[in-house]
Amino acid sequence: MANRPVNTGSGGAAAPPPVHHEAAPATPAAPATPAVPAVPAAAAVPAAPAGHRAARTTRTKRAARAARATRAARDPRPSKLAWLPYLTVLAGTAAGMFVVWEGSKYAGRGASLIGASLLVAALARLILPVRYAGPLATRRKASDVLGFAVFGAAVLAVAIALP
Repeated sequence: MANRPVNTGSGGAAAPPPVHHEAAPATPAAPATPAVPAVPAAAAVPAAPAGHRAARTTRTKRAARAARATRAARDPRPSKLAWLPYLTVLAGTAAGMFVVWEGSKYAGRGASLIGASLLVAALARLILPVRYAGPLATRRKASDVLGFAVFGAAVLAVAIALP
C-alpha cells in the first residue's frame, strides 16, 4: 500500500510503475583498477564545426545580455540604499520614544515626532519604487501607504490631544 497512488480507487487498477531503484537490477561492483587508461573528457567528445559553435556562442551571449538587462529592470531585491528610508523612520520613532521617556511633560512632543516619522514613512513608500523602499515595502503600495498614513495621523491626533 505504500507505493499505491491515491487516485487509483478500489477497483482493479493497474499496479503503479516501479520506482527507479526497484526496476534496475543490481550491477556488480566495478573493478578497483581500470583496464583502460583514463582519457581526458576533452579528447573523448568530438568538437563541433567552428562556424556552428561561433554562431551559437554569439546568440547565447546576446540572450544572456538581454536576460540580464530585463532582470535588472524588474529585480525586486532591495539595493544597499534601501535601508536609508527605513533607518530614517526608525531614528525618528526612536527619538520620539526617547522624548516621551523623559517625562509626561514632553509626551505630546514625543508623540508628534513619532507621528511625523510615520507620515514620512508613508510619503517615502508613496514616492520610492519597491527597489529603494526596502523594508518599508511589505505589501502592496496602496496598503503600505494607507497603513503608515492612518497610523501616523492617529498618533498625531493623540499628540494634539495630550496636554
